[in-house]
Amino acid sequence: MEEIEVPTEHLHEAIQEKAGEAAKENESNWVMYVAISTALVAVFAAMAALFAGHHSNEALIEQIKASDQWAYYQAKGIKADIKALAVNGNSDSMEKYKKEQADIKEQAEAEEKLSAFHLSQHVTLARSVTLFQIAIAISAISILTRKKLLWYIGLLFSLGGIIFFLLGML
Repeated sequence: MEEIEVPTEHLHEAIQEKAGEAAKENESNWVMYVAISTALVAVFAAMAALFAGHHSNEALIEQIKASDQWAYYQAKGIKADIKALAVNGNSDSMEKYKKEQADIKEQAEAEEKLSAFHLSQHVTLARSVTLFQIAIAISAISILTRKKLLWYIGLLFSLGGIIFFLLGML
């Protein structure tokens, strides 16, 4: 009995062509995922930078307020000393200034604490921005080199950025 020859050359070429199209489609999908994730990371980076700037400004404003209160505190002390010299130590007048000084000191310390809080939030959010920027750079490199491992590493940096972002918002 004669063997029947089936032309498989054409079939082999068709399979190779379909496999190539599928690989290109998968790679195209992967590139789209990288692009979308990178765009989302960029949004988070922009938000974190905005909030970091806000906290930096607030820290500066609160520190200025605290400095103003300390200057006022010193002025009250000087006024009390002048009154003490002029009135030969009138204790009612001096007690009034000492009480006012205590209130002013309390307010100045509160302003300093608020300034320190805003500064710590700024630092936390700045770390978030840095991690997001690193994630964006690594994701860009992953597309250029076509290495998925780099994208996963970029996603890990993004996760770190999100953690710092959330800590900065609390």
